[in-house]
Amino acid sequence: MRTVILANGAPPTAADISAWLRPGDRLYCADGGGRAALALGLRPTLVIGDFDSLDAAALEALRARGAVIERHPTHKDETDLELAVLRAAREGAEDIVILGALGGRFDHALANALLLGLPALARVRARLAAGPETVMLLRGPGTLALEGAAGDLISLLPIGEATGITTEGLEYPLREERLGLGPARGVSNVMLGPRASVRVEQGALLCVQIREAGSNA
Repeated sequence: MRTVILANGAPPTAADISAWLRPGDRLYCADGGGRAALALGLRPTLVIGDFDSLDAAALEALRARGAVIERHPTHKDETDLELAVLRAAREGAEDIVILGALGGRFDHALANALLLGLPALARVRARLAAGPETVMLLRGPGTLALEGAAGDLISLLPIGEATGITTEGLEYPLREERLGLGPARGVSNVMLGPRASVRVEQGALLCVQIREAGSNA
């Protein structure tokens, strides 16, 4: 089961929706992500958050489109997006795509990317997407298969320290190597063809793919 979540960052475009939202997907909105759903004519199944970014009229419009409204206290430990991600994981989502989570405040965008490290997502395929960019998390030991096109940029950003990194199909190969916090060695690698892979033995890597024009999502 696949869940698409609209966050309250830079709103997704119609092209983002076309690329990622498929028939049969569940659509959740994290608080202000509901505005994007209304603007794009979408019918979310759930709108969740403390609703400091949605007024009563917007909530009623979303309810009229069939959305379940789940209100949480303003004083809470989780962000609205975290609540939406955890709800999707509890309901058995095997694939989660988060739109509208990048852009805007840097602290929000970084926190949103780090949500991919939630223990609840350990066995879920989860990523953030915006335009040509997709952000994924690879936990060791594990392998990430990448699909795209020759010329796509791939950046590997360690969270702390990641070791035993091996890549295939990238212009600058890594062979059982280490990436640590600080040096930017993993930035802007390049796919040589439509498929590549990254393996890490220990630690975790944020993998950012920036697609060339015409590369499929």
